[in-house]
Parts: sequence; C-alpha cells; structure tokens
Amino acid sequence: MQKQFHVTGMTCAACQANVEKRVKKLDGITSCDVSLLAGSMKVDFDEALVNEQDICLAVQEIGYGASVKGANKKEDSFESQWQERKNRFENEQKEKKKRLIISFGILIPLMYVAMGEMLHLPMPSVLVGMENSLVNAITQVLLATVILIVQKNWFITGFKALSKKAPNMDSLVAIGSAASFFYGIISLYKMAYGFGHGNMEMVHLAKHSLYFESSAMIVTLVSFGKYLESRSKAKTSEALDKLIDLAPKKATLLVKNQEVEVKTSDIQTGDMIVIKPGKIIPVDGTIVQGTGYVDQSAITGESLPVEKNKGDSVISATMNENGSFIFVAEKVGEDTTLSQIIRLVDEAGNSKAPIARVADQVAGIFVPVVIGISIITCVGWLLLGTDFSFAMNNAISVLVISCPCALGLATPVAIMVATGKAAQQGILIKSAESLEQLHSIDTIVLDKTGTITYGKPIVQNVISYGEEDVLKWASSIEKGSDHPLAKSIVYEARKNKISMITMDSFENVSGKGIKAQKGKDSYLAGNLKFMEENNITVNNTIKQDIDAFSSEGKTPMCFAKNGEIFGLIAVADAIKNTSIEAIRSFKQKGIQVIMLTGDNALCARAIGKQLGVDEIISDVLPTDKEQVVRSLQERGQKVIMVGDGINDSPALARADVGVAIGQGSDIAVDSADVVLLKNSLWDVNTAIELSHKTIKNIKENLFWAFFYNMLGIPVAAGIFYPIFGWKLSPMLGAMAMSLSSICVCTNALRLRFFKGKNCIVEDEIIDMKIEEENTMRKEMKIEGMMCKHCVAHVKKALEAVDGVNEVVVSLEENNAIVSCDETVTDEMITKAVTDADYEVLSVNTL
Repeated sequence: MQKQFHVTGMTCAACQANVEKRVKKLDGITSCDVSLLAGSMKVDFDEALVNEQDICLAVQEIGYGASVKGANKKEDSFESQWQERKNRFENEQKEKKKRLIISFGILIPLMYVAMGEMLHLPMPSVLVGMENSLVNAITQVLLATVILIVQKNWFITGFKALSKKAPNMDSLVAIGSAASFFYGIISLYKMAYGFGHGNMEMVHLAKHSLYFESSAMIVTLVSFGKYLESRSKAKTSEALDKLIDLAPKKATLLVKNQEVEVKTSDIQTGDMIVIKPGKIIPVDGTIVQGTGYVDQSAITGESLPVEKNKGDSVISATMNENGSFIFVAEKVGEDTTLSQIIRLVDEAGNSKAPIARVADQVAGIFVPVVIGISIITCVGWLLLGTDFSFAMNNAISVLVISCPCALGLATPVAIMVATGKAAQQGILIKSAESLEQLHSIDTIVLDKTGTITYGKPIVQNVISYGEEDVLKWASSIEKGSDHPLAKSIVYEARKNKISMITMDSFENVSGKGIKAQKGKDSYLAGNLKFMEENNITVNNTIKQDIDAFSSEGKTPMCFAKNGEIFGLIAVADAIKNTSIEAIRSFKQKGIQVIMLTGDNALCARAIGKQLGVDEIISDVLPTDKEQVVRSLQERGQKVIMVGDGINDSPALARADVGVAIGQGSDIAVDSADVVLLKNSLWDVNTAIELSHKTIKNIKENLFWAFFYNMLGIPVAAGIFYPIFGWKLSPMLGAMAMSLSSICVCTNALRLRFFKGKNCIVEDEIIDMKIEEENTMRKEMKIEGMMCKHCVAHVKKALEAVDGVNEVVVSLEENNAIVSCDETVTDEMITKAVTDADYEVLSVNTL
C-alpha cells in the first residue's frame, strides 16, 4: 500500500537522502520518495512486513520527526498545508538574509584588521606592530567567533551529515572552516607563549599563521549562495497561491426560486447554481437551463469562447462572457477540475528528483579521503620521531589546502553568471537545476495556442464573390459584436485603414451569426449553417472554398447581402514566424518535437503539417497533458514542456524543465522553471545552448577547484620533505586554495561573453487596439443613469450615431467614453443622449 507522511527537521539534501536511505533499509519497503520542499514522504510498502509506526520510528531514530498524513483532517487540508509551507519558506528566507547581513557586516572589519597592515592601509596604532600583534590576533578571533556563531548551522548540519556517513557540501564547509579556525587558535597560543618567553621569532611566525578571516569568509560566501537558493524556493508557492485564488469565493444558488449567495466551499453536489455574464463558474456541473458563451482558455486552452446550452458540461474556474444559465453542481471541493490541477501542480513540483551535483558526488568520496590523509599524516610523522608541532602542522596543512571554498563556488558562480546572461537576453531561469537539466533534453513538448501561435484569431483570407468591398462591409456588420472572430475582422479593417459604416439595426443570433440592416439592404454574417437556415443559396464554388479553409484549420465566415453571399473571410490563429525556425533548429539538434493541444484534430493536423513536428496530440485536457509528459519520462526521455496557459501548469511542473511564454498566464509563469520574456519559441534554443556552455564551464571549474588542492596535498603531507626538504605551511595551503577560487571565478566570468544564435525572422506585432485614422475620443458626463438598464440605453443611443465606433459607459463614473470619427460633433452625441431622456452635463475631447 502507499501512504503519505509528514517529515520535520530536514534542512538540506543530505537530510532528505538520510531519511530515504534509512526508510529503504526496512523490510517490505518498495519505494520511498522524500520531498524536502514539502516536508513530506511517500512510501510504498508491504503491510505484512512493516507498518506505519515502524516507518515513523525509523525516521525518528536518525533525528527527524515523522507522522502519518490524514490523522487530523483539518490540519491536513491542502490549504492549511500550503499556507504552512509558504510561511516556512518565508521565515527561512528571512533568517538566511539576517545571518548573511550580520556576517558580511562583521567580515569587512575582520578582513581589514587581518590584512590592513600587510596592505599598508591606515589602521589604529593599537593594532599595528609586533608589540601589538597579540591584540590584533585577539581582535580577529573575537570577530571570527561571532561570524561562526551566526553561521553555526553549517557546523550542525555538516558534522551531523558526517556522523551519519553521508558527507556533503555542508560537511566540506564545516571541516574547512573549523580547520582554519582551530589552527588559528593554536597559532594564537604560540604567540602568547612566545611573548611570555621572549621568543619573538615564534611570535613572528605564528602571527603569519592566523587564518581566522579564512574561516569566516568560507561560511559567509557559501551562505550567500544558499540565500539565493532559498529565494528561489520561496517562489515555488506563488503558482499554488494564484491557482487557489482562481476559484470564486462566493456563488449564487437557486433555492426555492430565490437566489441566495453562499461560500463556494459550502456548495454541495446537486445544488443549482446561477451564472450571469462576467461570473466565474465555481464548480463542475451540467447546464439545466439557459445559454452562455464560456471562456475556457484557463482550463482547456481553447482560444475562442464556447457556446454552452442545456445538457452541456461546465468547468470550474472558467468565465461566462455572455448569456445566463443555471447548472447543477456535480463535482465540488477537492473533486473539481481546478482542484485536480492544483493537486497535479503540487505533486509534480514535489516529485521532481533533485539533480545530483557533481560537487556533492565528489564530496562523498573527497571528504573522508582528506580526513584520512590528514590523520595518517599526523600519526605517520609522530611514528617517524618528529615533534607533535611538526606533525600537527602538516596534518592541518592537508585540511587547509583541501578547503572547499573553490569546490563550493565551482557550480554556483557559473550558474549565477549564466542566469544573469540569460536574463539580459530575456530568458528567466529560476534555478540551477533547470539550467543543468536543459543540456540533456531529448524531447520537447509544445503547447499550440499562444506558444506556437499568437493565441489570437487573425484574418487569413478574404474572398469576394461580387463587386462589394468584402472587408469594409464585413467589419461594418461585425463592429457591434464582442465575439473574438468579429474583433479580428474589425482589427483587420482598422489595420488597413478601412472606414466602417454604422448599420441601422443589428441583431446577434446566439451561436450562429449576425443580422443587420442598412437602409433597404439586409445583411447576414455567420457560418454556412446560418446561411442555409436563412435560405441563402450556397453554390459549389463557395462550398469548395469553405471546405478548403476548414481542412487548413481555419474558420470560414460567410457574408450575404439581400439573399446572396458576396464574400468569405477565413480566420485562424496564426503561427509565429519564429516558431517555424525554432522547431527546425530543435530537429537539427536531434530533439524530438511533439505538439500538444486542446484544439480539434483537424486544426491540429493542419498546423502540425506546416510546422513539420514529429508528433501531434490533439483534444487533450490539462490532466491529459500532464499524463503525456509523465509517460514520456517513464520511457526514459528528458522532457521540456513549453506552454502559456493555466491549463499547461501541471505539465510544466511535471516536465524535467517547464518553459513558460512570458505573455501567458501568471500561473503558467510561476509553474515553469524557465520564462521567455520575449514570447519567442526561439529563445528555448538559446537557453539550451547556454546550458551546454554552462555545464562545460562547471566541469572546468571543478577541475580548477581540485587542481591546486590535489597537487598540494602530497606536499602538505610532507611526502617530499625527506628528499627535497619541501614543506607546505598552512599559509601556502590557504594561498593555493584562494588561487583555485580565483581561477574558478575567472573561468565562470567567461560566460558573460556568451551570444546565442539570432533568429533570421521576426514575429508580427499584433495589437487589437489599433484605432481608425482620424479617430477621436470624447468623454461625456451624464446625469440620470440609475441602473445597468440605463447604461444599456445610453450605450445603444450613442452607438446608433453615424461615425461612432465604440462606446464605454460607466455607471460609477456617470460618464461615457465615445470613440468616433472626426465627423461626429458634440451636438450629435449630446442629442442622442438627451433624446434617450438623460441629461448631458459636459462633453470633453480626450
């Protein structure tokens, strides 16, 4: 069976590994997956061999807390767990920041005291000269001690991991810092002894063997990297935060023919829920009365609103744009589509296995080997008859030259430079893990709408079957509609500076089309079915054109005048120019390209054919997208998921690397590991190339991190002393360590010169807000509007004025914003409002 457990007390990846290792040793354990991020553990086990209590005790034996999830339903609700986790991240970040500020604040004067005299800096007389060297040393040890106390967590976790036979980076930091500090303490005693016995040569030598600043600097610099890591970790809760906020807090129920407002959490299966225009659907259900146009882009990724009638299902977190309906609640609480998405995002994010860093892998071998060499060095020289001071000097030299400062910097410095360079190019990489993963990707899964395409319907073709100006009359007919297809036609007319005509009458036929009148002429706009219902003759040529456009994934719209079709306009979500080039580049790199979309198969195949993708998967819901990514991973493939909608967030979180288009929803952006601010798929290529460069740089850094250390360890141990008289003092060991750090940092800075390949094409800028030439905007202050019906009357009266293009009426502001031609005068719009029995206080041109 499978059970979930709470685990407390974990602070690092070593803790996570310790818990997993300990639990897996129990008989009957099939698998154990521990999440440091969520403080949880998922265990598959055989009940006949082990029980929940045994598992909890095993975790508690190694110093951590464990309990079974579900014991307290209130405490184990997702919202309470999420809030507790969010608070923990915030507190962790604040604590790390506080320690870092204090450490840097003390490190600066410590470095000044330790290095000031050597660099001939102005210093207080009490800290300068041989006679004041003991005062200087005591000042250093006091300042360094404060920093080590502030950064005590390194020693607690580092030595704890060492005691559990699982040394990690914390162990390296703790050993290196402690070795430097205690060698400094020994030197301090030598100085005191030398002063007491008048041995100034001993004082002079000991004065140059104080490494308190090295001890403090090690923990301070590495803690800076840990602070940046904690900031990234704290951001992981934002996606869940915004997902939870998607659901409306309240809903309107129909109880005994009365509308009653209740909390969404109180809705039960079978409740009748009333949905009006602009309202968000709170739970899943089926419509029993009425009609509406529902924007499902948040869940299904569909770019156009979907008409919903009696018997159709509706989904939580989608918005009703037009119409009103009543539906019966069928899935509530944790069973709604939105709740399932939230759960998938959370589980996918927490189940990602942490990338095993090269440095951590090496540390598991390097640390015990170095400790062993140090002990052997000390014992060996004592057995050879040298004094304890000589033996200890060599042993500590081994530890000092093996200080992990460069090892600790090898990866994070390269990552920091690379992510900064990526940001300059409009690519936000949220974590080092993401950057490391990108270089090993072999499969890329692309959402269609808003990722490969613009995510907006755009006029693709205009065909005329007569002498009429198709775009002029089509846009004039569609001007009064809020439908996305209508807006695309109006946008195309305005972009081409076509003046539109105000129709005398306008009727929107729900789900079918538009009827309009201008003078004695009657006009129709809509699909083929709407034309046939109104007895409009559709000849074979027109039918062939409609079929051709449909096969290409386009939506054809017919326009008729006085019973005859005079034009056809095909609208579709256009492919971005950069998407075609990006996909071509992916395939050249040997990456498999899969297009994943909620659109129908016909539209998906048409677009996929143009792109040349390897595989097309259509008609998918959010859970299906996540399952596709999961199945690819189970086959051993490394997957990038690129998307822009809330519906993509589970798949983004599940993928090895989730990439969000910057113009997409905030939740998609927060769920992703990489964000493309320029909204171009080409930037995924740049990110992959940068990852390859960075991984190569990290490997070079690791070489430099060990080069001086490994070269110096035999010298530090005194192996060449009997033959050549070579002896490495801890001071020279520290210098070698510092040099390796300089090499690492310098090498990492080379990434600043990285330049990704430029795409040879650019995307079109689409702005649906393009206004007609000579368009004016006027603000009218109106008195007498009392309700929304008044707003509708004023809006209708103003829209009837020839030359008026758009009207926005506000009941709260008691005004109307009118977009119109220059031919429209203040008197014309004032008369329209007064004729509707409202008073115009003022008219101002904006």
